[in-house]
Amino acid sequence: MKIEPTILAIDNGTQSVRALLFDLRGNIVAKCQVPLEAYFSSQPGWAEHEPEDYWQAVCRACQGLWSQPGVDRAVVQAVAVTTQRGTVVNLGRDGKPLRPAITWLDQRRTDQVPPIGPFWRAAFKLARVDGTIDYFRGEAEINWIRAHQPEVWEATDKFLLLSGYLNWRLCGRFADSSGSQVAYLPFDYRRHRWANRRDWKWQALAVEARMLPELVAPGTQLGTVEGAAADATGIPPGTPLFAAAADKACEVLGAGCNEPHVGCLSYGTTATINTTSRRYVEVTPFVPPYPAAIPGAYSTEVQVFRGYWMVNWFKDQFGHHEQMRALLEDVAPEALFDQLAQSVPPGSMGLMLQPYWTPGIRVPGREAKGAIVGFGDVHTRAHVYRAILEGLAYALREGKERIEKRSGVRITELRVSGGGSQSDVAMQLTADIFGLPTARPHVYETSGLGAAINAAVGLGLYPDFAAAVAGMTRVGRVFEPVAANRAVYDRLYKEVYRRMYRRLQPLYRDIAAITGYPRVA
Repeated sequence: MKIEPTILAIDNGTQSVRALLFDLRGNIVAKCQVPLEAYFSSQPGWAEHEPEDYWQAVCRACQGLWSQPGVDRAVVQAVAVTTQRGTVVNLGRDGKPLRPAITWLDQRRTDQVPPIGPFWRAAFKLARVDGTIDYFRGEAEINWIRAHQPEVWEATDKFLLLSGYLNWRLCGRFADSSGSQVAYLPFDYRRHRWANRRDWKWQALAVEARMLPELVAPGTQLGTVEGAAADATGIPPGTPLFAAAADKACEVLGAGCNEPHVGCLSYGTTATINTTSRRYVEVTPFVPPYPAAIPGAYSTEVQVFRGYWMVNWFKDQFGHHEQMRALLEDVAPEALFDQLAQSVPPGSMGLMLQPYWTPGIRVPGREAKGAIVGFGDVHTRAHVYRAILEGLAYALREGKERIEKRSGVRITELRVSGGGSQSDVAMQLTADIFGLPTARPHVYETSGLGAAINAAVGLGLYPDFAAAVAGMTRVGRVFEPVAANRAVYDRLYKEVYRRMYRRLQPLYRDIAAITGYPRVA
């Protein structure tokens, strides 16, 4: 029997590392998942992780594939890596980490930032974005390191994103995908390369050009897996390594959302709505679109930072009954949580939730907090759970409308990825709130599939990205809007949800002024 060629995708997320073998039709041949501690914290608000632990998890995940039935290493054609965004690693001249990686969940900031010249200061003040630029400088990890750990900054030879670090460990080259550069770095988001030396980012950030890796477009070969990396991972020596993109960008590609009229929702740790565009469109003024997993394309994105965190928080705090029942009845806990949400009518009897758990840069503002309004004596924890799901969908619908307004392209269909996509209730209420057909991709591991598509195109197994998306992605179950539910949600969204932030914003500012949380510059 002929064994078909496969592509190895390595997906280093926040909670786990997954090694995935895909065939050329986008089916998962084998999978090995190694759990991670998301981070450790030695100070309130810090979130760090040892870089070596990421690498060892990659090695264990890859090694876990080779002993599985039907897996043949000899037919692995290529490798591609996709990772969480915004996690940074400082390496010394010996190639060893100088400190733990600062992850994207980290909330530290510094007031000791590099100065910006008078021309740029005046320009930003005139454009009324000087506060946004100050926020950018204060949030940048490299600025914090130079201010508070100058010995680390002095010793830093390379400042890499997690993707660049893993690519280097695999092929020995300090190179990364332009599609992975979502961080506080001097990156030109319009041209997908390092910024011109006259760009303000070089003044605002304490990073030096020598610290940064070479950038290549998604689908470009970075090198081959050789020597120690081949021994540690079990990947056959000489296997080509291709540039992919950041996990969100790969997720959009793996969900088949390569056209601007198809919206990709991600119900993950950060909930997002994305579209893929060949035009540079700033959905939020002065906040650039991120690079897509397709060379030269942009991913227009609106985030609800830590969006599905609230779902997990609810399950941890109030879901013990369902979790215990799941163990006793040997069923998936998610099925019982779906039953909980189904016991409540659409609209949660007027319980409305605004999911701003972490402040934003401009929308929402830095003073924002979460809110639940409309409590009455009829409400139970089931209403709260459904209201959380509905609030996230409302926030992403608002993002959809902002994307449509700025891009001029109407979104006509949705794909949903991430952990929340496995809930039938979440899928149906999303279709009802958006009023659009809403589909699951045919595989859950869409980030890994997007990385595999990058490698497939790079190898020439497909002539271009359009052909690879057509050949390797397809929809699974489609949820159509229910007219009666849609009518209820449409009124709640327009008449209540859209007004909540504006009405509550002054109170959020008062809370911040009185308590100091959240900190507002």
